[in-house]
Amino acid sequence: MNLRGLKCPLPALRVKKMLSGLKAGDIVVAECTDPLAALDIPNLLRQTGDTLESQQRREGLLIFRIRKA
Repeated sequence: MNLRGLKCPLPALRVKKMLSGLKAGDIVVAECTDPLAALDIPNLLRQTGDTLESQQRREGLLIFRIRKA
């Protein structure tokens, strides 16, 4: 899921919308450039109960691997 260039709170809102349409066990990989996503997306997942499997930072890009609960 390409969320590059979107500013807070749009990356978290788009991840939430995407997760709502998935089945348990499905995986989403979200790529963000907004540094606040490093806080917003993990906080969102704590609220939804979904799992952050990994979070990476590469040259200004944040990559989140998320498993739907």
